Formats: sequence, C-alpha cells, structure tokens
Amino acid sequence: MRSLAIASIIVLATFAAKAQNAATPAATASAAPSVVFVNSDSLLNNYAYFKAVKVKLQTLTQKAQDEITVKGQAFQKKVANYQKTANALTPAQKAATEKKLAAEQQNLQELQQNTGKQLQEIELAENTTLYEKIAIYLKGFTKEKGYKIVLTYSKSSPSMLYGDDSLDVTKDVVAGLNEEYTKSGGK
Repeated sequence: MRSLAIASIIVLATFAAKAQNAATPAATASAAPSVVFVNSDSLLNNYAYFKAVKVKLQTLTQKAQDEITVKGQAFQKKVANYQKTANALTPAQKAATEKKLAAEQQNLQELQQNTGKQLQEIELAENTTLYEKIAIYLKGFTKEKGYKIVLTYSKSSPSMLYGDDSLDVTKDVVAGLNEEYTKSGGK
C-alpha cells in the first residue's frame, strides 16, 4: 500500500512537470493563479477510487496469504506424519516420500513467488490506472481553471516546502475525481 501511495505522489509530481513543460508563454487575463498545488496525502485519503483499490489489493493479498498458509500447514502435517512413520518405512519408501515432499516444498515456494509477482503486477496496473485517472482529470481541471502548473505536496515526501493555502486545490480536485468515479459506476 505504501508503494501505491508513493506512486501516486510520483504521478502528481510527473504531471506537474509535464504541465510546466507544456505551459505556453501566453498570459491569461484572469486573476487565477497559474501555479497551484494538491496535497497528495489528502487526495489519497479522500479519493474514493483509491480507497476501493486499496481495499481490493488488501483483500487479494489476504486471500493469497490465507491460501499459502493453508497449503503450508498441510505440507507441515505431511512432513510431521513422515517423521513419525519414517522408522517403519523401507529405504525405498523413505526415498520416494522424501522426493515427493521435496517436490511439494518446491511447488509451495514457487506458489509464494508467483503469487507475490502477480500481486505486484496487479498493484502496478492499479497504479497506472490511478495515474491516468488523476492526470486526465487534472488536464481538464487546469484548462477550466486557467492553471498552468499543479504541484504536489506530501508531508511524507515533501518536494514542496511551502504553499499558501489559497493555492491548495486539493478539495476541488478530490471532489471532481470522486464525482467522476461515482458517475462511472465505481470503475
């Protein structure tokens, strides 16, 4: 989850940099500031889509951990059973059982690795979608409001040391993102 939050901070910073590079020198006649900021901590804590993704990832992670735990416990029971009965087995039976247990242990380790990799891929895909949703929204938001640059602020990773509260558009951005999320049926 921390990596998802860090990724969203990077997303906002990247968007700000792109907006700065794409800014045109044409002056606007409005009194709107050209540079504003979004508090990424507040954005993530209040963006319904992010909350849903966070719950989804936690659920998938817990389900995977539960599955691995159940299979690990079943494997441990087989090992314990083998250890209890090993003295009664012939050398050929011992070798066959040990080979079978080693293969099961290898399969369990591969399951753990594959599950971890799948969860990382899902998280990466969700981070990409989060970035796209925020970037698309901010592109329209900045155009509508006449802003040229949207910076990001986070207490956990401050890339901006200070911003006057009048330049903080976090509430407007969160409200707009949540409205779009609701309109899309939670997708």
